[in-house]
Amino acid sequence: MTKQKLDGKREPAAPRPERGAEAAAGRPLSGDATRERKHSQEEALKHKTKARSTLFTRNFTLLVLGQVSSLLGNYTLKFALSMYVLERTGSASVFAGLLAAAMAPTILLSPVGGVLADRADRRRIMVTLDALSGLAVLAAAAAMQAADHIAVIAALLFVLSILGAFESPTVQACVPQMLSGDDLLKGNAVVGQVQAVAGLVTPFLGSVFYAAFGLGPVFAAAVVCFFVTAGFECLLRLDPPERQVDGGKSAAAILRADLAESLRFLRRDQPAVCKLLLLAALVSMVLVSLASVGFPYLVRTVLGLSAQLYGAAESAMGVAAIAGSAAVGLLAGRLRPGRMHWLVAAAGLCLLPAGAAFLLPVGVMGRYLVLLAAFCGCQLAAGMFSICAVSLVQQRTPRHLTGKVMAFVYTIPLCAQPVGQLLCGALLDAFAGSVWLVLLPGGLLICAAGLASAKLFAGMERDQPPKPQGT
Repeated sequence: MTKQKLDGKREPAAPRPERGAEAAAGRPLSGDATRERKHSQEEALKHKTKARSTLFTRNFTLLVLGQVSSLLGNYTLKFALSMYVLERTGSASVFAGLLAAAMAPTILLSPVGGVLADRADRRRIMVTLDALSGLAVLAAAAAMQAADHIAVIAALLFVLSILGAFESPTVQACVPQMLSGDDLLKGNAVVGQVQAVAGLVTPFLGSVFYAAFGLGPVFAAAVVCFFVTAGFECLLRLDPPERQVDGGKSAAAILRADLAESLRFLRRDQPAVCKLLLLAALVSMVLVSLASVGFPYLVRTVLGLSAQLYGAAESAMGVAAIAGSAAVGLLAGRLRPGRMHWLVAAAGLCLLPAGAAFLLPVGVMGRYLVLLAAFCGCQLAAGMFSICAVSLVQQRTPRHLTGKVMAFVYTIPLCAQPVGQLLCGALLDAFAGSVWLVLLPGGLLICAAGLASAKLFAGMERDQPPKPQGT
């Protein structure tokens, strides 16, 4: 309100104090100031909530729910099939042979799946593949009524392997399309947790369902899981891939050109990624082989312990894998690429106590406990490295190459596993009385490889692309 002099002239009002000064002086804020302050607080709360919720976007939530359903159905089915084959044939080698034969399409066709993931609508690819998986299981359940059961199971595993060769690179290419920055690392950690939890609980689910109801209900549950997954994927909203001009080339020529482009990207544009894949292949060849072949051999044959103790150890290792994925999600902002070599070195370091336990007079149970702690630590560190490595490759790969490059990320370590398993089995047979000669060199090799890769990861951190705004 203006002031008036005695002579009737108006003089300007004194300037109003700043609103912040009013609050600082302890005077109550005016109505406008109160409303403005309340509005700013609401905007800050909205911004904070949005920042918290950027990970579980609509698309990523649907993708995770689909993976939960798909993995539960797939893993439970395969576990029940293993029990059925063992009961019918009495031979573990028969089912091992079936799995080995079924792995071939995954290794051979994954690069083709990567090409498709970069050229076609990824949502439609995933929906089609999961629907076909459900139909394949349904057809196998019907065929089991008339045909040879083992032949039907072999055909089913073969078909699921072919479909998986196309689905894995597509799913891995979708994650960087949905997330970026630290959220990409957290998202891969969530996917890793889903896989680890599924691997932990499905043996129990498969054994309970199979023992209580037989193979038929397991088939039915798998069909439902695959179709539920396809339903979740139908709701995804993904941008279509960039249209690529092919000039009338044949499908074979397009495939050759796309694979050559991705290999050229790895060799020339991103040689560091190529070296990272070779390191991952070495880690897979040594650590996965020791975990899948060496650990059961050491517990059951060398130490002569019961199946119950071996089962408990496998469960503990599953929990360690889940813990590794959770740790990546919690430490996403601190896990810089320049520190990734310590994860590899730590995984190798964990094997050294396992080897030393067979040189020291600690008794059978003492060796079992040391083995359990060592392999759990190895699983945790290796799992963290795997998630960080995948995220690092995704961040450095252009969108139009993501599917093809992720196919190589999936295939190269997978190819190294059978070689490592054969080598591990042969070495353990040759040094059955001195297994430390296998464990200690294996641990030292991985530890040395991790330390030697310090320069590689330091360079990748320097060349890391900048994070998108808002992440």
